[in-house]
Amino acid sequence: QATIRSQAEAIGRDDGATAYSYAAPGIQQIFQQPDMFMAMVRQNYTAVYRHRRFEFGEARVADGKVAQKVHITDAEGELWEALYTLEPQPDGSLKIAGCVLAKATGA
Repeated sequence: QATIRSQAEAIGRDDGATAYSYAAPGIQQIFQQPDMFMAMVRQNYTAVYRHRRFEFGEARVADGKVAQKVHITDAEGELWEALYTLEPQPDGSLKIAGCVLAKATGA
C-alpha cells in the first residue's frame, strides 16, 4: 500500500520523477521518461491523477506478486475501482507493474 499511496501522492503533486520511480521496469521501458509517464496518467488515469478519496480494499499475493484493490472517488465525485499489480524487485522493494481502472459497479 505504501508504494501505491506514495505514487498517487506524487502524481497528485505533478511530481513525475517521483511517480515514475515507483513504476516497475516494464512500465519504465514503455514510458521511457517521467514526462511521458505523466502524460499517460493524465490521459488515461484521470481518477488517479485528480482524486478526492483513495481507499485501499482487498489485497492478494500469488507467486510473489501483489494485487491490490483501491476504491477511488475522482474530482467530480464519481466512484472507480482500481486493481494495481506490484512486482518484487531485486532490492526487495515492490514496484507498480500495472493498474486496471474501471467505473465502480452501480456508479
